Amino acid sequence: MIKLVRTNSKNEDFINLVKKLDAYLKITDGEEHSFYNQFNSIEFLDNVVLAYKNNVAIGCGAFKKFDASNVEIKRMYTSVDHRDQGIATKILVELENWAFELGFKSCVLETGKRQKEAVKFYMKNFYEVTENYGQYIGVKNSVCFKKKIENEKGQ
Repeated sequence: MIKLVRTNSKNEDFINLVKKLDAYLKITDGEEHSFYNQFNSIEFLDNVVLAYKNNVAIGCGAFKKFDASNVEIKRMYTSVDHRDQGIATKILVELENWAFELGFKSCVLETGKRQKEAVKFYMKNFYEVTENYGQYIGVKNSVCFKKKIENEKGQ
């Protein structure tokens, strides 16, 4: 059974999962890793969701305020041996619900085109490709997504 916990970026389990995520991204991002890494600080993330199985943290995700009506999904990761079990979707839905509870209307995010599993994952979860935003404008390896959360939550 998967247990989801809302926390923040000071949580040691989150910090340890992010270290695994960063090691993975360093390989997939290649030469562009330092560019992306500068936007992935976890120091001030107040909205973090952790997934636990048998009291072991196996997945995480977070969001931060992007603007008055949008949050940006950050630091999504599931341990390699727990992938393809729906855990990431559970984390993402919990993040969307939390953002909705706080009054936000949409979620945005960026991922790398080389991260084919991530691109498929967000599309499967009804995120639509949108124009690259902010620091990702003009970055060829970046693909940005957006999803409205107000409609599916009954508003």
